[in-house]
Amino acid sequence: MPLRAPCMRLFRLALAAWAPIALTAWGQTQAPPQGRMAGSPYAIAGTVVNSVTGEPIRHATVAALSEEDSHTVAAVESDSEGKFSLANLPTAKYQLTASKRGYRTAFYDEHDEFNSAIVTGPGQETGNLVFRLVPGGVIHGVVTADSGDPVENARVFVFIKSHDGKPGTRIVQSDATTTDDTGAYEFNNLAAGEYMLAVTAEPWYALHHAANRTRRSTPAGTETETPDTAAALDVAYPVTYFDSTPDEAGATVLTIAGGNRLAADITLHAVPALHLQVDTPRRPDGSLARAELRQTIFGEVISAESSGFLDALQSGSVEFTGVAPGHYELAQGDPPRVMELDATASQEVDPSLGSPTVSVRGTMRTQVGTALTEDCSLTLDAVDPTRHQNSIQTAGVRGGFNFSTVPPGEWELSATCGGSQAAIASVTEGNRIRRGNRITVQDRPVVVAVVVSQGGTRLEGYAKKGDKGASGAMIVLVPKDLTTIDGLARRDQSDSDGSFSLRDVIPGQYTLVAIEDGWPLDWMQPTVIGRYLPGGVAVTVSDRTGKVTTLPTPVEVEPR
Repeated sequence: MPLRAPCMRLFRLALAAWAPIALTAWGQTQAPPQGRMAGSPYAIAGTVVNSVTGEPIRHATVAALSEEDSHTVAAVESDSEGKFSLANLPTAKYQLTASKRGYRTAFYDEHDEFNSAIVTGPGQETGNLVFRLVPGGVIHGVVTADSGDPVENARVFVFIKSHDGKPGTRIVQSDATTTDDTGAYEFNNLAAGEYMLAVTAEPWYALHHAANRTRRSTPAGTETETPDTAAALDVAYPVTYFDSTPDEAGATVLTIAGGNRLAADITLHAVPALHLQVDTPRRPDGSLARAELRQTIFGEVISAESSGFLDALQSGSVEFTGVAPGHYELAQGDPPRVMELDATASQEVDPSLGSPTVSVRGTMRTQVGTALTEDCSLTLDAVDPTRHQNSIQTAGVRGGFNFSTVPPGEWELSATCGGSQAAIASVTEGNRIRRGNRITVQDRPVVVAVVVSQGGTRLEGYAKKGDKGASGAMIVLVPKDLTTIDGLARRDQSDSDGSFSLRDVIPGQYTLVAIEDGWPLDWMQPTVIGRYLPGGVAVTVSDRTGKVTTLPTPVEVEPR
């Protein structure tokens, strides 16, 4: 998936002068200018309201940002009735943003990373906007131990169920914080959604020893601690989920809606710490191959320990101590094998278990076969949302790349070049060319040639409903081959005049669709998006297509 900034879509260049011509071509009557202020060009005006209650929001800051470079052109504060007016604006497109303490800062009609820009000019209705701000939600609570005492410096993680249009529900980390000396924590300004909490901590009194390591004695010959005392102190807190369960599958979902405030207290229970012993072979030079234990929560790696106690009694054996019961990934050997481990008891790990990792390496070039002009950062993301170790990154790549330890599975390759998202046009393995960005990893190294587009065609057009431009529609450019939808599809949201712009389009055959309120759809599911394709517009993009192409006819918005 492309990297994106919070609350921001990719800014788009506008062809403002073309807008009135296109509208007239549809047979729309030119209405008297709306939003005009006496003695000035144009204005953007409206009311800021609470999205839940509909009540006006006083003293909210509303700003118009330049479409080209996002700098602030004008800003104003809403009055006692929530009304605002940004005057003296020339004909242009503007990103409109609003903020107020207690509400989530947002762009106008924001959905995911998209929003509708406001277009000023003849015939544009910009004087009666309703800007809905969503109140920020809060989750707070106290983390305590078995004794009822507060747990200080506990790490509290908040995860959200992500609905990104892909098949399946992905659970991703949203934020993390640390409890204070009273055990209290708080997450504020949360968006509406379904959240889950997890806590990790270390008992303040815990002492961990290697199971096979001889304890030192005092000069008088008495042990510093008895075996029973040592066992009592060799404890750990397992990862604990709200509502105070160590079972990830039993985590209680907290639903934030309408800016509500939810309390979620969590109690931690100390249990005997586990000891994991791993046979780690020696390399030809005599050094030990690294063993790494990675703790995971909902598939996200939250901590990693790359060394344990070396057991001198068993050559090449490494022991991880103080391990809390929970879910882990263990990488061992050279090349490493990766296995998922539900640690419930101390054990010796069979070094033959797990999936062998292999290298994924290759070359990168542009669509015309030339070398890349900028360094790129590459990421492999697991297609299966339930898979652990779901993201692998490399950086500083220009002509070639190498992911050295990739587990078997289906992976998606994404690239960022020169600070901008680059599109993956195709991946070639051997004589097989696969359009899109997917790579299949099995039990042997993978060598591929990746074609990257650093500035593909930009498609511009209009969405209409009846004889008027439709604002806020979800625009999707769907490839004819639906198996490549994850890598080749492009999305946007129509602006206030119905205009839209789709960047970095790879040559191929597509269908363009516009869906009213389509944002909740699992649009990457072929069976879902397939319902809208008959009402779409066929689009062909070739290598000879210009850098900016204007679609000759508008696309009709379909109801969800």
